[in-house]
Amino acid sequence: MSEAVANEKLTPKKFLFNVLNGVALAIVVGLIPNAILGGLFGYLSQYADIFQILQNVVVGIQFTIPVLTGVLIAMNFNLNPMATVTIGTASFVGSGAAVFTENGWILTGIGDLINTMITAAIAVGIMLIVKDRFGSLSIILIPIVVGGISGLLGILLLPYVNTITVGLGVLINNITSAQPIIMAILLSIAFAVIIISPVSTAAIAYAIGISGLAAGAAGVGVASTAIVLFIGTLRVNKIGVPIAIILGAMKMMMPNLIRYPILLVPVISNAIVSGFVAGLINLPGTPQSAGFGIAGLIGPIQSLQEMTGAVGFNILLVIIAYFIVPVVFGVIFHVLYTRVLKLYSEDIYVFESE
Repeated sequence: MSEAVANEKLTPKKFLFNVLNGVALAIVVGLIPNAILGGLFGYLSQYADIFQILQNVVVGIQFTIPVLTGVLIAMNFNLNPMATVTIGTASFVGSGAAVFTENGWILTGIGDLINTMITAAIAVGIMLIVKDRFGSLSIILIPIVVGGISGLLGILLLPYVNTITVGLGVLINNITSAQPIIMAILLSIAFAVIIISPVSTAAIAYAIGISGLAAGAAGVGVASTAIVLFIGTLRVNKIGVPIAIILGAMKMMMPNLIRYPILLVPVISNAIVSGFVAGLINLPGTPQSAGFGIAGLIGPIQSLQEMTGAVGFNILLVIIAYFIVPVVFGVIFHVLYTRVLKLYSEDIYVFESE
């Protein structure tokens, strides 16, 4: 690490992005194994015990998300190992993932992700204030002061933050049930845009706990953006760029969006159509799948697992929603905007690596 990076001025914006980027990576690392393989291993466990063990492994990885969140956020602030793991432990406590009962501690899941982020941010703030003031007593006082105070504040805030996050998720899901088409379109647009911003779609989806059609619409929104960017970058970049995008690296196009905001036109257009189709067929999803789209086939797999009825017909609906509609209309919008209306040229899709 260079001295320039270590001494870089920490602004409120950079502080926020460090927190958001940390939780985004934690979500990806912690969720993907179970999101992709959990259902498959659960199904195969009826045939061999090894698959039950494998399912326990991927679920166990998911339970580490609160600790991963704190550790990865701390790493974004270039903190030392002791401070990093202390923030990780405080984040676990503040997440509410472990609940004390009369029978002892019970692990209930990954807790409240938003409160985990808040606890980690508080711990980082305290750590930045105390810095090296403890001298040789750091090994004793940092876990007590930083971990203890931020963990306590996290626990005190948890009931209030949890009420807000759960209420928001319930509100979105209820409105989606009342106005399925409109909300599916709006959620598809929102997640289509967010996926090429610094904010994590997976973190948002999991934090507020959207499910059912709301999650399905969010998932196809992410998928529609991946396909739009794949189509746009295919002719003007080396093949590695569109491949990386279709595999989930849509955020690599953030600089292009900043330079050419008109990029939102095809992104939003494709998201509108994709969201409409998702609402029309009542495509379901889960919090785990909403932020990933077709990356790792997480969205299609989770949607298929949530659907009832004939499997063959459900597979057809999933293929239509996640692939056929976004691809067909992605091509239509690309030709319409670049060749017919000539709103922009394909050069806006040129990826320039640093």
